[in-house]
Amino acid sequence: MKSIQAETYPVHFQDIAYKEISDLIKTKDYSTLFVLVDENTFEHCYPKFIEKLDAQKRIEVIEIESGEINKNIETCIGVWNAITELGGDRKSLLITLGGGVITDLGGFVASCFKRGIDFVNIPTTLLSMVDASVGGKTGVDLGVLKNQIGLFANPEMVIVDTDYLTTVSDREIKSGTAEIIKYGITYDVKLFNEIRHNKELNINDLIGRSIEIKNNVVLKDPKEQNIRKILNFGHTLGHAIESFYLESDDKESLTHGEAIAIGMVCESYISSQLLEFSFEKVNEIKEVILSIYNKTTLLTEDFSAIIELLKHDKKNTNGQVNFVLLKDYEDYKLDCKVSNELIIESMEFYNI
Repeated sequence: MKSIQAETYPVHFQDIAYKEISDLIKTKDYSTLFVLVDENTFEHCYPKFIEKLDAQKRIEVIEIESGEINKNIETCIGVWNAITELGGDRKSLLITLGGGVITDLGGFVASCFKRGIDFVNIPTTLLSMVDASVGGKTGVDLGVLKNQIGLFANPEMVIVDTDYLTTVSDREIKSGTAEIIKYGITYDVKLFNEIRHNKELNINDLIGRSIEIKNNVVLKDPKEQNIRKILNFGHTLGHAIESFYLESDDKESLTHGEAIAIGMVCESYISSQLLEFSFEKVNEIKEVILSIYNKTTLLTEDFSAIIELLKHDKKNTNGQVNFVLLKDYEDYKLDCKVSNELIIESMEFYNI
């Protein structure tokens, strides 16, 4: 795959990427390299990374616990303390090696430490490759509320090495596939149809095209004032569902992609009711989603709690929940207002 140029940084692929990061380290003459990992990426990904890195610099590994539950300000404080104790300064480089939790949190940590040090994202899950590591969003959760604390900050580069995908579960691959489906529905229907019709997918091609799409959107709207909002399709209700399952003691947490997949079905249904989006296409989306993800029954008694969580969505203005809805594939309307009754109806539709 050819390198992609984002606003202020490149996205490099496979082996050439390690030469590029090694050259960056030499050119910028960093004082110390900090590598942020969790217990999984330290065991399965760090050995491969360090073998390919050509950098005669002091390297310090900082490990945090995996999982969305640890994507919080307390973890950030622990990382800031570790960098400080290990002699970090403004000429340090933080390399994030992991999934969306690592890249989101690591970018935020780097952007705040001493008012900002350089960082490089090396995503190791499909979700982080096609979404979290690209686009300049960093941040952490506030309790169960997704990404409430954060800022826009670009890395020095992003390294995408699909060999890391051999270290993750099939469930994590499916989680990332939800974001690819989103790109297909909202921006390039060929991508959606490729997933819909082909059982043997070329994952490298899907990743490359997904990054191209996200980069094109972000270049037009870096701070999410307009077109970048389309990347939130399925996420308004999906984030609320993800948060609800995360905080529920009696339910198994959903992956990000599983929750977003439910959100896409629901928001497609809402689109059919408000914008006359074809119901045939609603069913196409639902069919594809249910062919990939296990059905999660949304209990009627949980609807009100899920709707309550919608109030905290970052896209809200003046207390009003804003949805991205579809008029057609690749055709959308931003900042749509939706009644609670229709939101409930959409969850009931998903359950059918």
